[in-house]
Amino acid sequence: MSIRAALLQLLDESDAHGYQLKSEFERRTGGVWPLNVGQVYTTLDRLRRDGLVDELEPVTAGAAGDGRTHRRYTITDPAR
Repeated sequence: MSIRAALLQLLDESDAHGYQLKSEFERRTGGVWPLNVGQVYTTLDRLRRDGLVDELEPVTAGAAGDGRTHRRYTITDPAR
């Protein structure tokens, strides 16, 4: 399984920001495949470039519980 395919699968289930994707990926792999959040965002940037994901309006504060603004992503129809 590639990180690219895994992120697309996760986004097909629900829109998410990078840290959410990282956490869910690691949860589903039982923690045996740790993922650097930089890898997640680099992969998401490439998926955007290829038209497979879109960036949504950023979410701020309470949504993630840390008071920061997070870029959220959604899968596109061609990726499905």
